[in-house]
Amino acid sequence: MTTSILTADKDWWRGAVIYQIYPRSFQDSNGDGIGDLKGITARLSHVAELGADAIWISPFFTSPMRDFGYDVSDYCDVDPIFGTLGDFDALIAEAHRLGIRVMIDLVISHTSSDHPWFRESQSSRDNAKADWYVWSDPKPDGTPPNNWLSIFGGSAWQWHPGRMQYFLHNFLTTQPDLNLHNPEVQDAVLDATRFWLKRGVDGFRLDTINFYFHDRKLRDNPALAPERRNANTAPAVNPYNFQEHLYDKNQPENLAFLKRFRAVLDEFPAIAAVGEVGDSQRGLEIVGEYTSGGDKMHMCYAFEFLAPERPTPVTVAEVLHAFAAAAPEGWACWAFSNHDVVRHVSRWGAGVEDTDGFAKLYASVLMSLRGSICIYEGEELALPEAEIAFEDLQDPYGIEFWPEFKGRDGCRTPMVWEGNNPNGGFSTAEKTWLPVPTEHLSRAVDRQKGAQGSVMEHYRTFLAFRKTQPVLAKGEIRFLPVTGNVLAFTRTQGEDKLLCLFNMGETMERSALPPGDWTVLSGHGLAGNLEGGIVELPAWGGFIARHV
Repeated sequence: MTTSILTADKDWWRGAVIYQIYPRSFQDSNGDGIGDLKGITARLSHVAELGADAIWISPFFTSPMRDFGYDVSDYCDVDPIFGTLGDFDALIAEAHRLGIRVMIDLVISHTSSDHPWFRESQSSRDNAKADWYVWSDPKPDGTPPNNWLSIFGGSAWQWHPGRMQYFLHNFLTTQPDLNLHNPEVQDAVLDATRFWLKRGVDGFRLDTINFYFHDRKLRDNPALAPERRNANTAPAVNPYNFQEHLYDKNQPENLAFLKRFRAVLDEFPAIAAVGEVGDSQRGLEIVGEYTSGGDKMHMCYAFEFLAPERPTPVTVAEVLHAFAAAAPEGWACWAFSNHDVVRHVSRWGAGVEDTDGFAKLYASVLMSLRGSICIYEGEELALPEAEIAFEDLQDPYGIEFWPEFKGRDGCRTPMVWEGNNPNGGFSTAEKTWLPVPTEHLSRAVDRQKGAQGSVMEHYRTFLAFRKTQPVLAKGEIRFLPVTGNVLAFTRTQGEDKLLCLFNMGETMERSALPPGDWTVLSGHGLAGNLEGGIVELPAWGGFIARHV
């Protein structure tokens, strides 16, 4: 029997460091060129050594893989390409032995069109599951019932000749939206949630949480003024940004369902959930609604730090102030990279000479903010976005909008473990599902592990430092006036108070130490010097001190 070193701490998620694993690309154990659950289990020691508290595994459920697992055809089984339920049980056991909690990606806004529920629903207008998806008659001229758009391009409605109706799909046409207005559908997805809780998962990341409900009246979305459009939810070339999404998502009925979902979680000890809020106009407002009252989501993350623009000291403070105003009872979960956006080293670091210094500084900022954080696999290596040739593309999103938008494959390439291996130690296959970029090999784990000054060692150093400073995990935050490129704030918990200064620029900065007695802290891997009450911060430097 495997022994777990985890405790039943209901508050474990608050300030947790969550390492996101994209299972297709983490480690291939059987040589087919695709990562799998056994591969994850074999590499969990890397996550433990890094210092993460939990992992979030992107979907591994049975799926036709048209959207690579985000199109589920069986909520209660593992797709054969990833392994078996037994492999998942072994993964849970090993993670818990290492002190790592396991969160899995739950996709309940839609299913695959291959799901038995949809196959039955599409068969007639009067079968037992006829109302389990969002069906509507066409307008008298045969066109879709309204103007709603799919994030993946075109109308959000797909004609079905069998039912002589349209069905709603916010993503691919093969991803029909579930009708969560139907209590039976809610019961079914909650039963699937319990299935995984009984297998020992510690929590969930809820995909597209604000897409669960649609407007029953199917009203048209209004147009959005050009000056209000941005590309945080969809790429700039996508007309999805032209609408104000009042009716196809963000519906008030979701609050009651989230309470039902939370009640299921509370049937089990020490479970947590983080919701992905995909909305450019009302993101933080929705986060506030979904995390209020202690009876819905534990935490949510919006897209503010997944945006194309590099954060500055001013914008970092603005985002956290906006979060505090929108969600005074809520808890944030911040991420700079994930499986859907250009890796932040490339997204924000274009033109930066010292890529490693830039990556270390931004990692330190992320790990010092009030909230929990997500680290995306390969982020700790400062992997840049990969350039993928059109003929190698797998992502239907990128294929649809190529070449103006190249899709998400550039951030999904395989993890690199060994610099001298053509496949980076990810797989023994002749061809991997996405190519391993040659330029990533020099940043492989074995090239950085134990190497003084490497980005990976900085992540390990700062995370170890963070564990010795509980105030960084759970303390309050107060921003100080911005001078130059210096981000300055204090973190306070009880009598404990830290000062954090980060130079988010490429030139030397000087910052006056605030009044009071301060003890300079070391062990965090950042460069900064105190001289006569003035802190000197080299490019991408930082400084942390404790008030005494």
